[in-house]
This record gives sequence, C-alpha cells and structure tokens, in this order.
Amino acid sequence: MSLPDNSVWTRVEVGLNALAVDPAGLGGLWLRARSGPVRDRVTEALGALPLPLKRLHPSIGDEQLFGGIDLTATLSSGKLVERAGILAEPAILVLPMAERTQPGLAARLAGAIDQGTGHCLIALDEGAEPGESLPEALTDRLALHVDLDALPYGETDRIVLDEAALAEARARLREVRAAAKVLEDLTLLAARLGVHSLRAPMLALRTARALAAIAGNEEVEVDDLTAAVELVLAPRATQFPEEEQDEAPDQDPPPPEPEPEQGDQDEGEGETQSLEDLPLQDILLEAAKATLPADLLAMLAAKKANRGAGGNSGAGAKRKGNRRGRPIPSRRGRLDTGSRLDVISTLRAAAPWQTIRRQESRFERSLHIRTDDFRIRRFEEKSDRLLIFVVDASGSAAMTRLAEAKGAVEILLAEAYARRDHVALVAFRNDGAELLLPPTRSLVQTKRRLAALPGGGGTPLASGLKVAMEVALQSKGRGMTPTVALMTDGRANIALDGSANRALAAEDATRMATAIRLQGFPSMVIDMGQRPERSLKALADTLGAPYIPLPRADANRLSSAVTAALDA
Repeated sequence: MSLPDNSVWTRVEVGLNALAVDPAGLGGLWLRARSGPVRDRVTEALGALPLPLKRLHPSIGDEQLFGGIDLTATLSSGKLVERAGILAEPAILVLPMAERTQPGLAARLAGAIDQGTGHCLIALDEGAEPGESLPEALTDRLALHVDLDALPYGETDRIVLDEAALAEARARLREVRAAAKVLEDLTLLAARLGVHSLRAPMLALRTARALAAIAGNEEVEVDDLTAAVELVLAPRATQFPEEEQDEAPDQDPPPPEPEPEQGDQDEGEGETQSLEDLPLQDILLEAAKATLPADLLAMLAAKKANRGAGGNSGAGAKRKGNRRGRPIPSRRGRLDTGSRLDVISTLRAAAPWQTIRRQESRFERSLHIRTDDFRIRRFEEKSDRLLIFVVDASGSAAMTRLAEAKGAVEILLAEAYARRDHVALVAFRNDGAELLLPPTRSLVQTKRRLAALPGGGGTPLASGLKVAMEVALQSKGRGMTPTVALMTDGRANIALDGSANRALAAEDATRMATAIRLQGFPSMVIDMGQRPERSLKALADTLGAPYIPLPRADANRLSSAVTAALDA
C-alpha cells in the first residue's frame, strides 16, 4: 500500500488502518492535536479497532490500573474481595491530556506495552507549548506519530474503516513475509535520520507488514515500506540526512554487465523487480525527506536552547504538597499539622487485615484502623515563573541598541503578563546596577519604569549579574522559579568595587556567572552588539546558558528569540 499523496490527513487514514490490523504490534498512536472537531474525527474512528476502548486519566493510580480491593464489597461481606484493573484485559487505552503524564505512569504504561499482553495506547497530546509533550518512554513505543495542530477542518473528512476487509487483513498478517535486507535498510535509514532507538525500525517493519496485509500481498513491497517510513521514521527525525560519499572514488568502475538478449528480455517482461535488486535505501530516503517537517531546523534549535537553559525554563518548577494543586496518588504518612487524610485509600489499606485484627483485638469493633493504614492526600502544583531582565544601559548600548532592547523587553513583558508570570527589571550602567522593578505582575508599572531607563556610562556587568542573583535567590525562597535574561552589547569594564579595570571586571563577571550556574538558575545571553562578542559567548558557556547573537535584530526579533528559548 502506498500513500496517494503527501497530505497529513491521508497519513492519518492509512495509519489508522494499519493500527486496526495490528494494534498490539504497533503499540499505538501519538496524536498531537488540541481538543476540537479535527481530533474528534480521529477518535470517532477508534471504535472500529478490534479491542474495547478504555479511557485513562493522567493522574490515574495503580489500583485502577492493576486492580485492588473492592472496598464496598469487602466491608459489606467481611471478606476480602478484589476487582480487576484496567490492564487486566487487552484494550485500546485512550489517554487524554497525555502531555501531563507523570514518569511513574509512563513507566507503567510502557511496561504494559512491552509485556505483549495486547494493549494499544492512543495518546492525545494537547500540549500548547513546544516543551509540553509526551514522555519519551511512551513516544518510543508508539509506532504512529501524527501532528494535527496546523490542519484546518476543511482538509479533513470522515474516516470510515472497512471492518470486514480489516478482519481479513488481520487473518492474513501472519503469512506476510519481508525480505532479509529490509530491516537492515530501515535501521540504516533510521540512523541517518538521527533516530537512535532500535524500536523505530522494528515498528516501521511491523507497519509495512500490516499495510501489505491490507493490500492483499504475501510479501512486503516497496510501496508498503515507503508508507511505513513516512508514518513511523520521518516524524521521529532529529536531523536532515546527509548524502553518503563514495568511499573509494579512485577505483576503476566495474565492467558493464552484458545486455540481455531480446529473447530473455521478452521472457522477463512483466515480472516484478525484487527488493534485493532495488536501491532500497535511496527510495526510502526520498520518502522520508518528502515527509520531514518544514520547521525541523527551528525545532532542533529550540531543543538545543532548552538544553542549554537547563530544561526548566518553559514553566515554573513542579512542587509536591498536601494543600492544593493537581491531585496525585496518595502515600503512607502521618496525620500531622496540615496533612489531609485520604479516607478511601486508608480504608482500602486497612480492609485486607480486618479478619486478623478482629481475632487479635479484645474490643468488638466493626472496623479496625491503625496508623500504618493512613494515606495522606498529595497534590502537585507549579510555582510561578519569574523573568529577571538584566538590561545593559551603558553608553555603548545607549548609542547602538538600547532602544531596541527596551522595545523587546516591553513586548516580552506583555507576553509574560498574558501568561501571568512575574517580571523583574535590573539595569546596569555607570559603576553599578539597580533593581528598577521588583518582581511584579503590573504591566503599567513595568512600562513606566522601562521608559524612564536612562543610558550612559560604563558597563558594570558583574554588578548586574550580582543584583539578578540576589533577586533570584529571594524569589526562590518565596516559591518562584526564576530565569535570568541578560541583554548586553559588549564586554565588562567596571569591576564590582566600581573601579575601571577591564581585567578585574571580566574576572568578577565570570565569578558571578559561575555563582548563578551553581545555584541552578536557568538563564540566557542575548548579544545586541553590531558584531558577536567572543567574551559574551564565553560568559554564556560559564552560565551554562544559550548564547543568542542578534546583531541586526529589531525589537520584534529580539523578543521572538527570547520567547523561543523560554518556551522550548
């Protein structure tokens, strides 16, 4: 089976047909799309899959997954009564809000897929930002990856799966064979695309076998493999494949093969060319290139910036507590001040021991609960993010890029206000730095302070970093997650003691950058100078932060670069 065109919706339809033939073998589908009519058309077609549908929740507990005690039946009968969990029988597991999946749940679902018990996972990723995504433990095990975020409703159509034809394909699947070199070529292609998981080529081969079964073929053909590459390998690509160079170009070319005689040519006419005789890697590579996302380079750059920023700049840090936030599974604990008892979980923990405790107790009670049974409610919440803008207001910046920097910061402040982030503004000039604006959410006050920011004097970079670190430490103590954004155009020339000593100023700036990195605060360095400054690149390396040179950028481009690094 081949894809008649390169549209996203065609890949969705073909992928769902392959999934209906071999749901357990393919593992499932990672569907990145917001809740809406486009996604509804995909989920409506899931009813034709050969397994029952069961919906999960990102905070589902182990008792719901693996089974546990039926509390009502146990308490009413006085005997231990257990109930089966969701994973007891093979099913299509539909996981909405999959981007919120915790590592523990991801590991349990991945284990259920690896056990080969027949489960298939449909992960509905509703992430709004690039950093919000499905855990890698699950994406590695789901063969099909589809992104419908940019697909308009007008380019979609109702998906109708022919259940009778799919049933015949499932019966035919075991008989479908693949040439010996197919898996090797898929593995080499995956390596050229930057896909380092060995599961990916194996899932691509399973997809090709399912497509061959749908087409009624007894052996995997080129069309099946190209469709499998577009469905499985291309969405996983992390690099553009480079063309292979000839290893020995100076060697003499092999002698030409003798041309077949006319009689032999007539006898072989109409026969299908074997996969062994085709340049399979080149064919599959062209299929992968045709499906690679157009913004692959931008996505890779954002991921690189995110790694440089410590991977924690997209939102506030997660904190666990027992007061408020999103509920997570309860744990054994003590009833001290502020703790909240999970009554149902406590009763479940106590139920299996009731018979023994009644026999041992000298008092007649309908229910025996001990302190070891206590289960404490837990919640997870995200702390508020604080963006600390450290702006160079020295004389060199005032003459060149201070106006653009002010405009960029103003745009970023408006975006931060829309996200309900806190912002702080530090300016350094002359012989020191000043906190112009403590952490606040007031957009009007921030704009007023920014407009009054004067320019001129030396570049006390170390002082600016020192004030930023002090603000970050104070905000961390109040439960915030600070991020430092340094915007400057040149080298430090004023030391912490106020002296105009360029060497000492560079040492002080390096020392303060090291202190910020040791505190674990994510940061970034935006070089606003007319030429990229090597010392700022070295400072970014010391901070462990991305270095973003923007010599000719206006306010909009400056703000876009910072937003991309923050939201990666």
